[in-house]
Amino acid sequence: MFRSSATRLLKTLLACTVLAMGAASHAQQVLRVTTIPEEAATEQVRKFTPIANYLSQQLGMKVEFTPVTDYPAAVEALVNKKVDLVWFGGFTYVQAQIRSGGKIVPIAQREEDTKFQSVFIARTNSGTKTLADLKGKEVSFGSPSSTSGHLMPRHFLAQAGLTPEKDFKRVAFSGAHDATIASVVSGRVDAAALDITVWRKFVSEGKVDTKAVDVFHTTGTFFNYNWSMHADTPVDLRNRVQRALLALDPAKEPGTEILKLNRATRYLTTTPDNYKGIEAAARAANLL
Repeated sequence: MFRSSATRLLKTLLACTVLAMGAASHAQQVLRVTTIPEEAATEQVRKFTPIANYLSQQLGMKVEFTPVTDYPAAVEALVNKKVDLVWFGGFTYVQAQIRSGGKIVPIAQREEDTKFQSVFIARTNSGTKTLADLKGKEVSFGSPSSTSGHLMPRHFLAQAGLTPEKDFKRVAFSGAHDATIASVVSGRVDAAALDITVWRKFVSEGKVDTKAVDVFHTTGTFFNYNWSMHADTPVDLRNRVQRALLALDPAKEPGTEILKLNRATRYLTTTPDNYKGIEAAARAANLL
């Protein structure tokens, strides 16, 4: 009788465990996605809605893309698990990793992010030909938390012996790469630094006249953007999202459209070690 009762109890416990595991696996019905606001909110929605739709089909669950107001908001959203998947710049990834106590998992980066660059632009009639020519000028960066629009340009300026707050007449922050270009075109600043892929996109779409404003310096290379998730997200879900991103094929839809919108040839796996150089640059600049 005792054995029979014990057997029934064991079966009941096992059944409850299975039910609990099943409930947990179905608990997350929505994958929440956001990105650092490197461009205007309307452009973010245009770029990332197709990838959200693709992930929804691949994962068999609802995927919601919601823009945030600034770079720190994207960091806090993932650290506090308000979203599940974020498109970070290298610096915002490092910030999130530190804020979370090492709980952020980078799952994919574009092939372009393995050798990323920033550009410095100026009005072509300004006489600005080298970084040294920026002395005494009004210069704009993007967001203070931008990798390619602030941190790494500042890093390369330091290598050239320049300190923005000491050597420039004024330091401005536009908030986003497209706004950075506009600040030079309009004459609000003399020169600016930004993401090379955004610059190339504006040139290819005819949104900037390179006879009036053009690149005068291109930086060295560094690791940049990635898709990241929180370590508390179920491993199976993280792996499925990663597989879906890596499977995007530039030769066939929907990969052709998605990769073009994301200025990518393809997605690759990435690791935290790839961003050690970004962290070192941030600490050297007293930005961490």
